[in-house]
Amino acid sequence: MDRESHWNHVYKTKSEDAVSWYQRNPAHSVAYITKHAEPSKTVIDVGAGASFLVDTLLDVGYENLIVLDVSSSALEVAKKRLGSRADLVQWVVADVTKKPELPLTDLWHDRAVLHFLTEAEDQVAYRDLVTSTLSPSGHLVLATFALDGPERCSGLSVQRHDGASLGKLLGLEFELLNEDREIHVTPTGTEQRLCWTVFRRRAAEP
Repeated sequence: MDRESHWNHVYKTKSEDAVSWYQRNPAHSVAYITKHAEPSKTVIDVGAGASFLVDTLLDVGYENLIVLDVSSSALEVAKKRLGSRADLVQWVVADVTKKPELPLTDLWHDRAVLHFLTEAEDQVAYRDLVTSTLSPSGHLVLATFALDGPERCSGLSVQRHDGASLGKLLGLEFELLNEDREIHVTPTGTEQRLCWTVFRRRAAEP
């Protein structure tokens, strides 16, 4: 099953509050986004699924939101939940490894997408997309499974990370500002250890 089919199947067969990554209150994401991007800035949530992050950011006044996922089924769940407010958001169905064309963005947020990219070529494609999308001095907020986190999720193998491995992947163009950990408790009560990092894209030399 290809990536798009896999995730469409997940969201067609499970409710939004039954998937292991479900969060009704995306507190870590909101804290990092509000710290590093004002509400007028363009923010993209990559691999958003049916996350409540878009709801929360609209609630606190964010005006330029892009929500991306490979699963159209997941995005339809979020759109239906938002109702008329869905028109305030730019929705993108795309695979981050397939070079989608995205607008310039001030903050890139990814909670639990990058760790599903286990092949080197897919990781490089992801890095190249970040580099072509993120504005100079823009911020990159990433949450991946930590080095002591799960080895599999949603039936798929994952690549666990820490700040050092992510910095190596992203390269010298990105500066690590912060590294933190979170223990996420799934709807079934399982603990998952996450590594949160914030990178800033270095401004181009004059």
